[in-house]
Amino acid sequence: MKTVLTIKTEKSVKDQARKTAEEFGIPLGTIINAFLRNFVRNKELSLDISHKPSKYLRGVIEESRKEYEKGDYHGPFIGEEFIKHLKKL
Repeated sequence: MKTVLTIKTEKSVKDQARKTAEEFGIPLGTIINAFLRNFVRNKELSLDISHKPSKYLRGVIEESRKEYEKGDYHGPFIGEEFIKHLKKL
C-alpha cells in the first residue's frame, strides 16, 4: 500500500533535486524512498556533504600552489604581523 508524504523544502532545493534526479534518470520519489529505506534499515542518519570549489577558486588554488612551489610566498603570520604585511602590499 502506498501513502503520500508531505514535506516542506525550499522551492530551489526541490527544483535542483528534481533536475539532478533527471540527470541520473531516476524519479525524485525513488531517490527519497531509497533514502528513507536506508534510514529505517540502518537506524542512522548519514549525510555526505561535499563541495566542489568553483572554477574561480580552483584557479586561485592552482596559482597559490605554483607560487608555493617556487618559494614565492610570505608567512606564516602571527596576529598583527599579518595586518602589517597586508598594509605593505
